[in-house]
Amino acid sequence: MTAAIYARVSTRDKGQDNENQLRELRAFAERLGYTICKEYLDTESGGKADRPQFKHLFQDAHQRRFDVVLFWALDRFSREGVVETLNHLQKLSLAGVQFKSYTEQYLDSTGMFKDAIISILATIAKQEQVRLGERTKAGLARTVAKGTKLGRPGVDAKLVEQVRRLKETGISNRAIATALNISATTVGKVLLDTMPLVS
Repeated sequence: MTAAIYARVSTRDKGQDNENQLRELRAFAERLGYTICKEYLDTESGGKADRPQFKHLFQDAHQRRFDVVLFWALDRFSREGVVETLNHLQKLSLAGVQFKSYTEQYLDSTGMFKDAIISILATIAKQEQVRLGERTKAGLARTVAKGTKLGRPGVDAKLVEQVRRLKETGISNRAIATALNISATTVGKVLLDTMPLVS
Protein backbone atom coordinates (compact mmCIF):
# COMPACT_ATOMS: atom_id res chain seq x y z
CA MET A 1 0.00 0.00 0.00
CA THR A 2 1.35 3.45 -0.89
CA ALA A 3 1.15 6.18 1.72
CA ALA A 4 1.34 9.94 1.79
CA ILE A 5 2.47 11.71 4.92
CA TYR A 6 1.00 15.04 5.95
CA ALA A 7 2.82 17.03 8.63
CA ARG A 8 2.15 20.54 9.85
CA VAL A 9 3.39 22.91 12.49
CA SER A 10 1.92 26.33 13.07
CA THR A 11 3.89 29.49 12.48
CA ARG A 12 3.10 30.18 16.14
CA ASP A 13 4.99 27.04 17.22
CA LYS A 14 8.28 28.84 17.82
CA GLY A 15 11.37 26.77 17.29
CA GLN A 16 9.41 23.77 15.98
CA ASP A 17 9.62 22.10 12.62
CA ASN A 18 8.07 19.08 10.96
CA GLU A 19 11.03 16.76 11.65
CA ASN A 20 9.67 15.20 14.85
CA GLN A 21 6.39 14.30 13.18
CA LEU A 22 8.14 13.07 10.04
CA ARG A 23 10.52 10.78 11.90
CA GLU A 24 7.69 9.06 13.78
CA LEU A 25 5.37 8.90 10.77
CA ARG A 26 8.06 7.35 8.59
CA ALA A 27 8.68 4.68 11.21
CA PHE A 28 4.91 4.19 11.55
CA ALA A 29 4.58 3.62 7.78
CA GLU A 30 7.46 1.15 7.85
CA ARG A 31 5.87 -0.85 10.68
CA LEU A 32 2.63 -1.03 8.72
CA GLY A 33 4.44 -2.16 5.58
CA TYR A 34 3.47 0.98 3.62
CA THR A 35 5.63 2.52 0.91
CA ILE A 36 5.86 6.29 1.30
CA CYS A 37 5.32 7.98 -2.06
CA LYS A 38 5.28 11.62 -0.95
CA GLU A 39 5.49 13.89 2.08
CA TYR A 40 3.41 17.07 2.29
CA LEU A 41 4.72 19.65 4.77
CA ASP A 42 3.08 22.90 5.82
CA THR A 43 4.35 25.49 8.29
CA GLU A 44 1.28 27.58 8.99
CA SER A 45 -2.01 27.65 10.86
CA GLY A 46 -4.32 24.69 10.48
CA GLY A 47 -7.31 27.00 10.81
CA LYS A 48 -7.56 27.46 7.06
CA ALA A 49 -7.75 25.04 4.15
CA ASP A 50 -5.72 27.05 1.65
CA ARG A 51 -2.39 25.75 2.93
CA PRO A 52 -0.23 25.02 -0.16
CA GLN A 53 0.76 21.45 0.66
CA PHE A 54 -2.67 20.61 2.09
CA LYS A 55 -4.26 21.63 -1.21
CA HIS A 56 -1.62 19.67 -3.14
CA LEU A 57 -2.38 16.60 -1.00
CA PHE A 58 -6.02 16.67 -2.09
CA GLN A 59 -5.15 17.24 -5.73
CA ASP A 60 -2.94 14.13 -5.66
CA ALA A 61 -5.55 12.19 -3.66
CA HIS A 62 -8.12 12.80 -6.41
CA GLN A 63 -5.62 11.39 -8.90
CA ARG A 64 -5.15 8.33 -6.63
CA ARG A 65 -1.39 8.80 -6.34
CA PHE A 66 -1.49 7.03 -2.96
CA ASP A 67 -3.80 4.73 -0.99
CA VAL A 68 -3.64 6.19 2.50
CA VAL A 69 -2.75 9.46 4.25
CA LEU A 70 -0.85 9.29 7.53
CA PHE A 71 -0.87 12.25 9.90
CA TRP A 72 0.33 12.86 13.45
CA ALA A 73 -3.03 13.88 14.94
CA LEU A 74 -6.29 15.31 13.68
CA ASP A 75 -5.38 18.80 14.89
CA ARG A 76 -2.19 18.64 12.82
CA PHE A 77 -4.32 17.71 9.79
CA SER A 78 -6.89 20.48 10.29
CA ARG A 79 -8.00 22.91 12.98
CA GLU A 80 -10.90 24.37 11.03
CA GLY A 81 -13.56 22.83 13.26
CA VAL A 82 -15.31 19.48 13.27
CA VAL A 83 -17.56 20.13 10.26
CA GLU A 84 -14.77 21.27 7.94
CA THR A 85 -12.41 18.54 9.14
CA LEU A 86 -15.07 15.89 8.57
CA ASN A 87 -15.57 17.26 5.05
CA HIS A 88 -11.84 16.89 4.36
CA LEU A 89 -11.85 13.28 5.57
CA GLN A 90 -14.94 12.51 3.51
CA LYS A 91 -13.27 14.00 0.42
CA LEU A 92 -10.39 11.58 0.92
CA SER A 93 -12.81 8.68 1.30
CA LEU A 94 -14.75 9.68 -1.82
CA ALA A 95 -11.45 9.75 -3.72
CA GLY A 96 -10.81 6.18 -2.56
CA VAL A 97 -8.03 7.25 -0.19
CA GLN A 98 -7.92 6.10 3.41
CA PHE A 99 -6.54 7.94 6.44
CA LYS A 100 -4.79 7.00 9.65
CA SER A 101 -3.76 9.06 12.68
CA TYR A 102 -0.51 8.16 14.44
CA THR A 103 -1.54 9.34 17.92
CA GLU A 104 -5.30 8.63 17.74
CA GLN A 105 -5.73 4.93 17.01
CA TYR A 106 -9.51 5.24 16.62
CA LEU A 107 -9.00 7.56 13.62
CA ASP A 108 -8.30 4.79 11.16
CA SER A 109 -10.35 4.27 8.01
CA THR A 110 -8.22 1.36 6.84
CA GLY A 111 -10.00 -1.24 8.97
CA MET A 112 -13.44 -2.76 9.25
CA PHE A 113 -14.79 0.16 11.29
CA LYS A 114 -14.27 2.75 8.55
CA ASP A 115 -17.99 3.53 8.16
CA ALA A 116 -18.42 3.74 11.93
CA ILE A 117 -15.57 6.26 12.21
CA ILE A 118 -17.14 8.55 9.58
CA SER A 119 -20.57 8.16 11.21
CA ILE A 120 -19.21 9.09 14.65
CA LEU A 121 -17.40 12.14 13.25
CA ALA A 122 -20.58 13.21 11.42
CA THR A 123 -22.56 12.93 14.67
CA ILE A 124 -19.96 15.02 16.52
CA ALA A 125 -20.09 17.62 13.73
CA LYS A 126 -23.88 17.78 13.97
CA GLN A 127 -23.72 18.24 17.74
CA GLU A 128 -21.16 21.03 17.31
CA GLN A 129 -23.56 22.82 14.96
CA VAL A 130 -26.39 22.46 17.49
CA ARG A 131 -24.21 23.80 20.32
CA LEU A 132 -23.02 26.70 18.14
CA GLY A 133 -26.63 27.60 17.38
CA GLU A 134 -27.56 27.46 21.05
CA ARG A 135 -24.59 29.64 22.06
CA THR A 136 -25.40 32.13 19.31
CA LYS A 137 -29.05 32.40 20.35
CA ALA A 138 -28.11 32.78 24.01
CA GLY A 139 -25.57 35.46 23.15
CA LEU A 140 -28.06 37.37 20.99
CA ALA A 141 -30.72 37.18 23.72
CA ARG A 142 -28.26 38.45 26.34
CA THR A 143 -27.16 41.29 24.06
CA VAL A 144 -30.75 42.34 23.29
CA ALA A 145 -31.69 42.09 26.99
CA LYS A 146 -28.97 44.61 27.78
CA GLY A 147 -30.54 47.00 25.29
CA THR A 148 -27.70 46.75 22.79
CA LYS A 149 -28.56 47.02 19.11
CA LEU A 150 -27.17 44.11 17.13
CA GLY A 151 -24.55 44.56 14.45
CA ARG A 152 -22.23 47.41 13.60
CA PRO A 153 -23.43 50.74 12.30
CA GLY A 154 -24.40 50.33 8.66
CA VAL A 155 -25.06 46.58 9.04
CA ASP A 156 -28.78 45.90 9.18
CA ALA A 157 -30.44 43.24 11.33
CA LYS A 158 -31.46 41.18 8.28
CA LEU A 159 -27.82 40.80 7.23
CA VAL A 160 -26.83 39.90 10.80
CA GLU A 161 -29.47 37.16 10.81
CA GLN A 162 -28.36 35.83 7.40
CA VAL A 163 -24.73 35.67 8.51
CA ARG A 164 -25.68 33.96 11.77
CA ARG A 165 -27.87 31.35 10.06
CA LEU A 166 -25.19 30.53 7.49
CA LYS A 167 -22.55 30.23 10.22
CA GLU A 168 -24.76 27.75 12.07
CA THR A 169 -24.49 25.42 9.07
CA GLY A 170 -20.77 25.19 9.74
CA ILE A 171 -19.45 26.91 6.62
CA SER A 172 -16.44 29.22 6.65
CA ASN A 173 -16.55 33.01 6.90
CA ARG A 174 -15.18 33.22 3.36
CA ALA A 175 -18.03 31.04 2.02
CA ILE A 176 -20.58 33.21 3.85
CA ALA A 177 -19.00 36.35 2.39
CA THR A 178 -19.23 34.90 -1.13
CA ALA A 179 -22.86 33.84 -0.64
CA LEU A 180 -23.94 37.27 0.66
CA ASN A 181 -21.64 39.31 -1.59
CA ILE A 182 -19.91 41.02 1.34
CA SER A 183 -16.33 40.92 2.59
CA ALA A 184 -15.03 38.18 4.88
CA THR A 185 -13.97 40.98 7.24
CA THR A 186 -17.58 42.15 7.52
CA VAL A 187 -18.68 38.59 8.26
CA GLY A 188 -16.06 38.33 11.00
CA LYS A 189 -17.13 41.65 12.53
CA VAL A 190 -20.82 40.69 12.50
CA LEU A 191 -20.06 37.37 14.17
CA LEU A 192 -17.78 39.03 16.72
CA ASP A 193 -20.60 41.42 17.67
CA THR A 194 -23.26 38.72 17.95
CA MET A 195 -21.38 35.70 19.34
CA PRO A 196 -21.35 35.26 23.12
CA LEU A 197 -18.07 35.86 24.94
CA VAL A 198 -16.28 32.76 26.18
CA SER A 199 -15.22 33.12 29.80
